[in-house]
Amino acid sequence: MTSPASSKLAVLIDADNAQPSIVDGLLAEISKYGTASVKRIYGDWTSPQLKGWKVVLLSHSIQPIQQFRYTTGKNATDSAMIIDAMDLLYSERFDGFCIVSSDSDFTRIAMRIRESGLTVYGFGERKTPTPFVAACDKFIYTEILVEKDDEIDAPAKQSEATRAIGKDRKLAGLLRKAVEAASDDTGWANLSPVGSHIAKQAPDFDPRNYGFRKLRELVAASKLFDMEERVVGAGPGKSVYLRERRGKQP
Repeated sequence: MTSPASSKLAVLIDADNAQPSIVDGLLAEISKYGTASVKRIYGDWTSPQLKGWKVVLLSHSIQPIQQFRYTTGKNATDSAMIIDAMDLLYSERFDGFCIVSSDSDFTRIAMRIRESGLTVYGFGERKTPTPFVAACDKFIYTEILVEKDDEIDAPAKQSEATRAIGKDRKLAGLLRKAVEAASDDTGWANLSPVGSHIAKQAPDFDPRNYGFRKLRELVAASKLFDMEERVVGAGPGKSVYLRERRGKQP
C-alpha cells in the first residue's frame, strides 16, 4: 500500500469556482496527502475575471489549460476537467486526485475515480453541494485554508467554538458513534481509529472547521469524554484514549 508521503496526486483546479487567495494554503494542504505530480487549472484565460490566477500560476508551477466559452451560460471548463481526469485515470500513474471546485458537476467523476480504487480529495467553499462532498474520500473547505494559525489558535475563537460544540448535536452524535465503534470491552477507544471512523462517516469533517487545529483539542473542548494518555508498546510515544463520560450529557 502506498504511503501518503509517496502518493502521486493529480491536482485539477476549476478556476471559475476557486479563488487565487487559497493557492498557498491549498498546496500546503495537498502536500500532507502526497506529491502533486500534475497541477492543472482550467478556465477561459482570455477573460479578465481570471487575472488573479494568472499572477500566481508561474510561481506555483500550475499549468493553465485554455477552455473557451463556446456558448453563453454553458460551463465548458467542467467538461474539459472531466475529460482530462478520465485520461489521467486511465494512465494508471496516480494514487489519487485533488479536485478543486465548489461545483456539483464533479460528483460523478469523483465517484468514478473512487470506483477505480483511487483516493479523491475535494476542495471547495462551504456552499459546495452535499453530493459532491459525499462523493469524496475527504473534503476540505477552502475557507480554512486562508485562515492564519493565530486565528485558529486564538483563545477567544476557541471559547466561542467550545460553546458552539455544546449546541451541535450532529457533531456530538458523530463523535459518540465514532468512539463507540472504536472502543474495546471497557469502553475506551484509541483516538487514532476514532479519527479514521469519523473520516469515513463525514468526508468534510475537520477540527479546523470548529476553530481547533487537532482532533484531540476538539474532543477535549466537547467535554463529552474522559481522556487519558497511555504508553503503548516499547516506543517512547503515548496514545490518547477516550471514553464517554458517565452521567448527564449535553
